[in-house]
Amino acid sequence: MPNIKSAKKRVKVIEKKTLRNNMIKSAYKTAVKKFEEAIANGNMEEAKVLFSDATKKIDQACTKGVIVKNTAARKKSSLSKKLNAAMA
Repeated sequence: MPNIKSAKKRVKVIEKKTLRNNMIKSAYKTAVKKFEEAIANGNMEEAKVLFSDATKKIDQACTKGVIVKNTAARKKSSLSKKLNAAMA
């Protein structure tokens, strides 16, 4: 445990930021899982809606710095490929 006042504050701040990052990461992973589940069930109308929701969550995670820009682009590309393959 830190003894210095500023170090104690850093620990508190890091805990808050970690919780925020985990919440954002969990939200986008859940959105992606729901989308993939809809694709697996063959529910295309729902999959289109969930695709836009998943891409929005990924963009939010990227904006907040939880994931890197290229990772976000790769994940969105992967989801769109799955959607297009399922539609065809």
